[in-house]
Amino acid sequence: MDKNDMILISVDDHIIEPPDMFTNHLPAKYAAEAPRLVRTDNGADVWKFRDTVIPNVALNAVAGRPKEEYGLEPDGLDEIRPGCFDVHERIKDMNAGGVLASMNFPSFPGFAGRLFATEDSDFSLALVRAYNDWHIDEWCGAYPGRFIPMALPVIWDAELCAAEVRRVADKGVHSLTFSENPAALGYPSFHDPFWNPLWKALVDTDTVLNVHIGSSGRLSIPAVDSPPDVMITLQPMNIVQAAADLLWSRPVKDYPDLKIALSEGGTGWIPYFLERVDRTFEMHSTWTMQDFGGKVPSEVFRDHFMTCFISDPIGVRLRHEIGIDNIMWEMDYPHSDSMWPDAPEVLEQVLGREQVPDDEIDKMTHLNAMRWYSFDPFQHIPREQATVGALRAAAADHDVSVQARKHKNSTSEDKLEAFAAQIKAATAQNAG
Repeated sequence: MDKNDMILISVDDHIIEPPDMFTNHLPAKYAAEAPRLVRTDNGADVWKFRDTVIPNVALNAVAGRPKEEYGLEPDGLDEIRPGCFDVHERIKDMNAGGVLASMNFPSFPGFAGRLFATEDSDFSLALVRAYNDWHIDEWCGAYPGRFIPMALPVIWDAELCAAEVRRVADKGVHSLTFSENPAALGYPSFHDPFWNPLWKALVDTDTVLNVHIGSSGRLSIPAVDSPPDVMITLQPMNIVQAAADLLWSRPVKDYPDLKIALSEGGTGWIPYFLERVDRTFEMHSTWTMQDFGGKVPSEVFRDHFMTCFISDPIGVRLRHEIGIDNIMWEMDYPHSDSMWPDAPEVLEQVLGREQVPDDEIDKMTHLNAMRWYSFDPFQHIPREQATVGALRAAAADHDVSVQARKHKNSTSEDKLEAFAAQIKAATAQNAG
């Protein structure tokens, strides 16, 4: 398939939230306590919520910037591409990159919204609802058919979380971001019946549980003196543990229609994983008392799980070992793994090398996502205007050139020092 004929839906991109996001949606009595974006003395913009400070880490917003500016030091909004936080500019960036639609994970509240969990449940719930309403009504609502809306969970209360899933489902939302390991956040694990109201709400509303790498706040942490490359290499490995935890859990057995997406975990590891879970079942199920109703774990995985890839040539080569109906594509804009704005070129090369037929390309690039998330962009956008070629033609004058944006150039030593500080903080958190 020619790249210009592809239709691309990305199921994993990210928002750098704008400073006015709570203005229209948080009850007035909580306005003074809302998280706020403040400028630090060094020119970085950070979110402050009570005693917590969350910076815009540079690696999270490097689209359109030279690799020399990559790093973990905080940035100001004026140092990152406007498409990171301005929905109108995001659409221009999507058009220029040939991307029809996008699902956007949160940034400063954490992937599971854990920042909003306070001692005051009413205030916390108001924050979650305000975020969700801003995301649904303002961000996604600004351009119907261009975004798959996603909701934050009420992570501290399963009943309230179920109610929020039902509330946003009435607004057309079929995607919930969640933790890959809620126990790491201090909540019951996937194996605890505490979450049963949530599983039922997800199934009743045909909503997908999305577990994103890092959503537990505990990435695989290397030794303090390891180079950054070790942590970056290990990042997708967290999703393997989450996949195993969920596959062997009760919800997968008790809720046959439960749908789970493994976000930003890649696909190349899955064939071995499926071999391993089947072997584990064969050798140990008689004493561990595992029962999948006559199926083997690999079959159950394909019934319940969707995976996604950025380029992943090995995963594309092994797509039938994974399941062609279980693979979606992601762009990861504006993170450092993103292929934007050249995703169509990279995909064309990877898919062409493996001689992937057009019907399978369509499944991986958009049809699986549309089916999984109950999302139909063609209600709003004619199919002929949704292709890579058509979208790029509509953005022919949009500047996608690589531009330096950093106010102050950090040395390699500065970047490594910032990385070491992050590892030290993460190690202390894990120890706690």
